[in-house]
Amino acid sequence: MTRRILVTSALPYANGHIHIGHLVEYLMTDIWVRFQRMRGHRAVYVCADDTHGTAIMIRARQEGRSEEALIADMQAAHQRDFQGFQIEFDNYGSTNSPDNRELCEHFWKALRKQGLIVERDVTQLYDPLESVFLADRFVKGKCPNCGAPDQYGDSCEKCGAAYSAIDLVDPYSTLSGAKPELRSARHYFVEIEQLHGFLEQWTQSGEHLQLEVANYLKGHFLAEPLRDWDVSRPGPYFGFELPDAPGNFWYVWFDAPIGYLASTAEWCRARGERFDDWWRSDDVEIHHFIGKDITYFHTLFWPAMLKVAGYSLPTRVHVHGFLTVNGEKMSKSKGTFVMASTYLRHLDPAYLRYFYASKLSPKVDDIDLNLEEFAAKVNADLVGKVVNLASRTARFVDRLSERYPEDEGLFEAGAKLGDDIAAAYDACDFARAMRLVMSLADRANEYIDRKEPWKLKKDPAALDTMRDVCSVALNLYRQLAVYLSPVLPKLSQQSAELLNDDLSTWKAASVPLAGTPVGKFQHLLARVDMQAVSKMLEETLSTEPAVVAEPTPAAAGGSALTDSDEPLRAEPIAAECSIDDFAKVDLRVARIVAAAEVPRADKLLQLTLSLGGDERRTVFAGIKAAYRLETLVGRLVVVVANLAPRRMKFGTSEGMVIAAGPGKQEVFLLAPDTGARPGQRVH
Repeated sequence: MTRRILVTSALPYANGHIHIGHLVEYLMTDIWVRFQRMRGHRAVYVCADDTHGTAIMIRARQEGRSEEALIADMQAAHQRDFQGFQIEFDNYGSTNSPDNRELCEHFWKALRKQGLIVERDVTQLYDPLESVFLADRFVKGKCPNCGAPDQYGDSCEKCGAAYSAIDLVDPYSTLSGAKPELRSARHYFVEIEQLHGFLEQWTQSGEHLQLEVANYLKGHFLAEPLRDWDVSRPGPYFGFELPDAPGNFWYVWFDAPIGYLASTAEWCRARGERFDDWWRSDDVEIHHFIGKDITYFHTLFWPAMLKVAGYSLPTRVHVHGFLTVNGEKMSKSKGTFVMASTYLRHLDPAYLRYFYASKLSPKVDDIDLNLEEFAAKVNADLVGKVVNLASRTARFVDRLSERYPEDEGLFEAGAKLGDDIAAAYDACDFARAMRLVMSLADRANEYIDRKEPWKLKKDPAALDTMRDVCSVALNLYRQLAVYLSPVLPKLSQQSAELLNDDLSTWKAASVPLAGTPVGKFQHLLARVDMQAVSKMLEETLSTEPAVVAEPTPAAAGGSALTDSDEPLRAEPIAAECSIDDFAKVDLRVARIVAAAEVPRADKLLQLTLSLGGDERRTVFAGIKAAYRLETLVGRLVVVVANLAPRRMKFGTSEGMVIAAGPGKQEVFLLAPDTGARPGQRVH
């Protein structure tokens, strides 16, 4: 029976780029969707950027542009990364869309009608300079437990104590440095406890969640009354304003999951489909793929909202674990916090698709990307076992045998195993599916090793036998390519071209080919080069700031630090000037919004600087040897803003960015501290 399946992944937040940890989820979902389509089911995969919240608003302020411009750029970057990894969405939308606003209002009215909304005042820390209420991550101060300085507003990294931001000693805003004020504002809450009985039944039914997830919810939340859910924030806030409470906005976690419906609505409108046929139909399965850190939202709040608003509930919420690299949390200081775009500059996406698939199971366990294992596994399985079958035989024949030859029962055994492989894919047990596929690859390679077609080719009397052996090998390879197609779509396409066949359906693995032409063999997949892996890590280290260790007491006092006098001897301090002389130089904070190579210039890069609003300056800077273009865009610099324009053969330079160092690769741009904004004067 053909299934109708609507599939979502958690919406990536528009305040950052996609990294290899994010890709666990999107690759997992893409593989599952591709498999369902191969089985003949109609699977629709929708997603969107999560675009609202204080973080977006603050970043847009700092960059001197609108929130809409910021989220548009980030969405384009996200989609480039997804396309690079062959992740295909049927629709990729934005939570800042008219459809999402309309649906939010519908959910809100339903919650109001059922008497689930309550109002109360909430006291929070407020930044009087930025005029915003401060989330925990925007407040720092001394830990109220151990006195450690510069701790965030929810917990201490030194002693592990958890607390409220208002308990911090000597708190300050990380946005402006100002001392926060305590202020109260009206907030709106959902009394989710009214739906406790429904949620207990839904989460504990055994149908919708993994057992460990159901047990986690029962032990941590459902064993006692559920707390009211704060679903609003006072302005200023980037988001949708409550229609019945001007000046208040829906919290980002209220409108984010509604984005699943909004993206579906866009897809329906583009294809002439009825929205209710997908979100109000008993014939549709709804599958959410999420990370374990957002289990609470997707398994309690979200089903409650859908129930109240009259939409279909999730058929299954698939929860996965986190990614570690080399057995540790992803680290900027170790170069393992790898962005998707950085990976793509060095390595084939097929490698990561296969490695993740070989590790993913139906459980919520974390998976580890051990880079040596990564290279060894890809090289042994994909290159040594799978691609090796085609490369060792396709060159010897231009056509398969007219009848499929005797193969010792190998193809039939592979066809029978197809049901087990399919069951593993359907259960999200990709690791088992890969093990089963590789067991077939082992048998096929053992057959080729025994038959040795490269030797048969040398004997004119054995050419028919050689063709039969190669025909068996290529059919066994084709079978593997079909089973791996959800994981390796590019390899499947290449294999289809080689064998002049359609490998897009699961049934293709059950019927052998005979008498069809074989195309000229083209390179399919290279081995993982550990030098490329090293270069990827080196680039990550060069573009991500290292973690700075806490100074020792001696270092803090200055007595343990001894700086070389070499820079001063190389360039002594200039002649004394007056304060009036210095006041003539107008130093301003600026943001680099574009960076480009300068043709025929060995040292220069062309920088476009924003000083806030529409004020832009073009500056030519001699930093080409020290900085990559992609590391410059978005960073804050200090510019001499009132320097007379200088005409150069490449164009006119309208200022000068401030840097230190003797030159060439030793050039270091000076940057203001966190909280500085384009246009501010440097005093």
